[in-house]
Amino acid sequence: MKDSKAKGNEFGLPNFRVWHIPYPIKTLCSQIFETYSLLTKWNLPILPFVVKIVSFLGSICDVITLCLSIKNTFLCPRQNLPSLMKIIAIGRNYADHIEELKNERPTAPIVFLKPDTAILKNNAPFYHPDFSENIHHEVELVLKISKEGKNLHRKFAHRYYEEIGIGIDFTARDLQEGCKAKGLPWEIAKAFNGSAPIGEFLPVSEFKDLADINFHLDINGQLRQKGNTSMMLFDFGVIIQYVSRFFTLKKGDLIFTGTPAGVSKVAVGDRLEAYIEDKKLLDFEVK
Repeated sequence: MKDSKAKGNEFGLPNFRVWHIPYPIKTLCSQIFETYSLLTKWNLPILPFVVKIVSFLGSICDVITLCLSIKNTFLCPRQNLPSLMKIIAIGRNYADHIEELKNERPTAPIVFLKPDTAILKNNAPFYHPDFSENIHHEVELVLKISKEGKNLHRKFAHRYYEEIGIGIDFTARDLQEGCKAKGLPWEIAKAFNGSAPIGEFLPVSEFKDLADINFHLDINGQLRQKGNTSMMLFDFGVIIQYVSRFFTLKKGDLIFTGTPAGVSKVAVGDRLEAYIEDKKLLDFEVK
């Protein structure tokens, strides 16, 4: 039985295998069925035993074909199915941001997800959606997962990411507040199309101390948000240990690690520039 592998996608993920019923088995089954049909038309006394043998072989081919068909349908993914990545985001990870929104301080990381359709790359513009009147910017450091893992211990977490970047977690604050007031999930406020612009990534080797990384966001040339990883309630290791208990991390997944204070409304025409230390890694406009 042969299988074929498609090339990996842009996030470095291998695509699924595709399996087929081997052509020789198809041909053999077809020939046995034809032979059985011919023998049953002949009325010769010397053939009953041969007919029974051919009929038995035909039944075996039926079973083989059915089993292979079931395997193709249920056990082997199709080649055309895409390999998906996910965005895992952490909320309330900076004390000053918790205070500015008057939220309760968490005892464990607050986790939510964004789909891959939320990603904006290559400094593409963010188009302000018409379903919200209060879109907030939240600048965050982003970890790019480099290999698969689950149930990871904090001390091994550093082995599962090799690059750190910066991104914006756009939030429809009016929708979020409305959902929270009704006790409803608020994915529509966080996971909408284009809500996760990401910039360039830097190798982990460029950072002397992961517990002392500065980052900030300028809007229209003015400082709006500024943070340092020393201010995080839950560091990178704790985040990876926690989320990997619930979700298998795969190569290409992104983890948004939380935002510091200074979130505010964006408007059409704003220009957002995000930095790690003194390196500008993200630069785009709101349209």
